[in-house]
Amino acid sequence: MDDATAQRPALRQQLAERRRALGPPERMAAAQGLRRSLEQLPEYHTDARVAGYWARDGELPLNLVIPPLLARGQQFLLPMLGEDGTLRFAPWASGEAIEPNRYGIPEPVAPHAWFAPFQLDLVLVPLLGFDRRGHRLGYGGGWYDRSFAFLREQLRPTEPLLVGVAYHFQELEAIAEAPWDVRLDYIATDRELIDCTPEAAA
Repeated sequence: MDDATAQRPALRQQLAERRRALGPPERMAAAQGLRRSLEQLPEYHTDARVAGYWARDGELPLNLVIPPLLARGQQFLLPMLGEDGTLRFAPWASGEAIEPNRYGIPEPVAPHAWFAPFQLDLVLVPLLGFDRRGHRLGYGGGWYDRSFAFLREQLRPTEPLLVGVAYHFQELEAIAEAPWDVRLDYIATDRELIDCTPEAAA
């Protein structure tokens, strides 16, 4: 294990603690900022299947991001744990039944349909840290990297478009890339939309 990998658990804890320390007014302001950032992304307005997450443990909430999707006739989906170690995604709307999975994260109950990662158009990805090259510090379980591993073999950006969601203070100068990591195409924070695509880097 290299030094960068060894430091990841402590870094995760620091970032999670800072996120949890935010008060309700700060979270609401951040949610408004996130919506403004995503509104700069054309795909947010047009993509048919948009996956997100159920905010917990201080994550930036999507409560202001979801209603515009549904109002435009787009579909919002939540991740569900698959038995094969990858995620699948089920449509969900406010008021529909949910129950916690083994990590305590709410999932739709008995969804009438679900979709594989490659069937999505846009994915709002939770994270603990990010850098401007599109590298993501996740939670250590590898669920998103396994689920979207097929994107490593494709010319990016493509579908699904991966957009990390984070508070601005979760930005790190650089995150060491592991062989299994899947880069993000964009990062939407409460302050800006960051383009991490190869064209932007060039």
